[in-house]
Amino acid sequence: MELLAHWIGSIPDFAVPYALAALGLIIAERAGVLSLGAEGLMLVGALTAIGAQLAFNATGISLILAMMAAAGVSVLFAVMVVLLRINQVIAGLALVFFCQGLTSLLGTVLSWTNMPVTSQGAVALGPLKDIPLIGGLFEQNPVVYLTPFIFIGVVYYLNRTTSGLRLRSVGENPQAADAAGIRVNAYRFLAIVAGAAIVGLAGAYISLLSTKLWIAGMTGGRGWIAVGLVIFARWSPWKALIGALLFGCIEALIPQLAAAGVKLPQYFVLMTPYVVTLGVMIWVALGRKSSDAEPGALGEPYVREERR
Repeated sequence: MELLAHWIGSIPDFAVPYALAALGLIIAERAGVLSLGAEGLMLVGALTAIGAQLAFNATGISLILAMMAAAGVSVLFAVMVVLLRINQVIAGLALVFFCQGLTSLLGTVLSWTNMPVTSQGAVALGPLKDIPLIGGLFEQNPVVYLTPFIFIGVVYYLNRTTSGLRLRSVGENPQAADAAGIRVNAYRFLAIVAGAAIVGLAGAYISLLSTKLWIAGMTGGRGWIAVGLVIFARWSPWKALIGALLFGCIEALIPQLAAAGVKLPQYFVLMTPYVVTLGVMIWVALGRKSSDAEPGALGEPYVREERR
């Protein structure tokens, strides 16, 4: 029972980075931009959060600066795919490699590698933390509690606001949106930047609130798993949150089994999240398409003079 309680209590800590990264990608892709740069943007957020924490020792400021840094780097991607109309797959991969090299270089030059930091600890929700078995769910850091509200805000924006509906129309049919007077490129540009900020928060969570230090490449492929998670969710934020909890359950189980004395091969442990990702994507491909299918113009550059 104690092992089960520890497992349940640790699930949010593993699930939140997946959830936030997938949500950031959904915002950009709902505008019709295929975003594959989550892995790189998470690394930028992770490194910036550690650097800011070492400088200011204020968790809130560090998280905000991490989001701003990821958003700033995403401007490069936005210029490439929106203004220069470079192939979005190539641009996304290039962004990942650029961010991986940049963060590794800066982490080494600035001597931030393996330097531990102190940050906001867990906050208990009163007597709820004493509930048997599931009490650990109510003793988490503030970002865990904030994540559902971020999802609520994004869902409300996409489905209930004029600006959000315009963003979705840009991703579905940019020609029709342009004819209606909507600035297609402006919406796509802003969607990329806003989504990148949330992806950066996911990276900052890993370094600042989970591991509390910086290691080169510390995201460990979570950005790529988030890309698969978006496909699994069929571009629906709530389904992405459920999928993130699924991946969080699997990843949280591994250290609990190790603590219980179950010996698992190292490489088996490392490949487990990716095996699950492949399985999920195959399941989605074989299943029926839902109403939350991919945006109609996903990955297609928009040129105003062209009509399809």
